[in-house]
Amino acid sequence: MTKWSAALDQAGVDDAHLRRDYDTRRRLVRRFAREEYVATRLLLPARLHPAVIAAVAFMHETDERIDAGDPLTRQEALRSWNRDVTAALEGDHVSPQPTLRALADAARRHPQLRSRVRAFLDGAPTEANWNGFDTEADFQDYIDDYSLPALMLTAALIAPPSKAGQDEAFQRGCRSLIEAWQRTDFLADLPEDIEQGRIGIPDDELSCHGLKLDDLRGGPVSRTEAARLVSSQVALAEAAFAQCRSLPDLVDAENRPFLRALISVQELRLHDVRRRGGTILRTGARPSVPATLRVLAREYRAARNHRRRPQ
Repeated sequence: MTKWSAALDQAGVDDAHLRRDYDTRRRLVRRFAREEYVATRLLLPARLHPAVIAAVAFMHETDERIDAGDPLTRQEALRSWNRDVTAALEGDHVSPQPTLRALADAARRHPQLRSRVRAFLDGAPTEANWNGFDTEADFQDYIDDYSLPALMLTAALIAPPSKAGQDEAFQRGCRSLIEAWQRTDFLADLPEDIEQGRIGIPDDELSCHGLKLDDLRGGPVSRTEAARLVSSQVALAEAAFAQCRSLPDLVDAENRPFLRALISVQELRLHDVRRRGGTILRTGARPSVPATLRVLAREYRAARNHRRRPQ
């Protein structure tokens, strides 16, 4: 793994204050997104590490700010955050917030981030107002409005060079990946979401299995009913994963191990959901640690071999 100081050097970050901002965000991301952090540090070219860290830290802080309180509180938090982000990116002043200082610097070095940040914030009211889904169509709108723009904050940093047909294929692949990822997240987080009274499984899907949210919160749900519900959601996630497996082939060779690892680790997480079945309502799910390490080791060897080849 490239030393963090060397990654900052390769990215051209030489200002001591900015280096400290990036480092505090790095430690934050390492805590809340461990698998993604390790994949970034092991598998991506070192020059991209600071920008990826800045983008992920920004996405996380946005989520934290708009995910607590009643809808009006979340909406006001988003409006305030939107103003702060806009000012930081426009360079009106140096932001007092390290997340935005790092983001603004990353956007100066990677201009494509600006439009992605704007798209993400434009879709963020969907998350601020989210209280569950009535229908599958509502879920799909959520993916388009919020989840996909969130993914594109980092995906834009490894996107293939723009040319006819490839942009659309990359966007479609990212759309399939984030749908699969989001379904997996909602399943793995069911115990916490049930407790909060809002889940990522649409009400019409619950109704197909003769269930309501109140049933999941402590009602008489049989193991068979819960297992069938989870199985149907797993099948949808598997179908979306199947549609994004060619995504790594679209990016530069140096970025393929990272994308393959991201997809594989989320598939491992989904595998744990499938294994737990109806008990997921109480246990949650996470990818197998040994299997995750094997994925990272395999892709690290691939990344290392690519870097050793004559360019």
